[in-house]
Amino acid sequence: MLHLIGITGCYNEEMIGLFLITHATYGESLIQCACHVLNKRPLQIAQLGVSLQDDPLDLLPLARDMLKLVDAGDGVLIMTDLYGATPSNITSKLLIPGHVEGLAGVNLPMLLRALTYRDKGMDTLLTRAIAGGRDGVLNITDH
Repeated sequence: MLHLIGITGCYNEEMIGLFLITHATYGESLIQCACHVLNKRPLQIAQLGVSLQDDPLDLLPLARDMLKLVDAGDGVLIMTDLYGATPSNITSKLLIPGHVEGLAGVNLPMLLRALTYRDKGMDTLLTRAIAGGRDGVLNITDH
């Protein structure tokens, strides 16, 4: 089953679009959590959920169309959950170095960092999103 979440069509100047391609409803859940944390719906963001019965070849044209919807000309960062799985394989077919980049291992800290830095250019966005995802993994202690 294909899961989509609405795409907000308003564009700000120099803002990189975000596109999550994930298993099932994971991307939708991350976006909903980000909306909760930010207390607003971010602009230029979309998600495509891939289910077990979906044929990746059928999803590729849809993914290309969704990519265009979030790209206002400044590029798109695609984030996927698990490297080497179907969502990341779809992502790899959409990449255009410097304009459409992809990251695997998306989590909420990575998404929040991406939302914060997407007006700073692709190189900064990639660096900060990766750091956010990595730095968001912590051992919780009581000290």
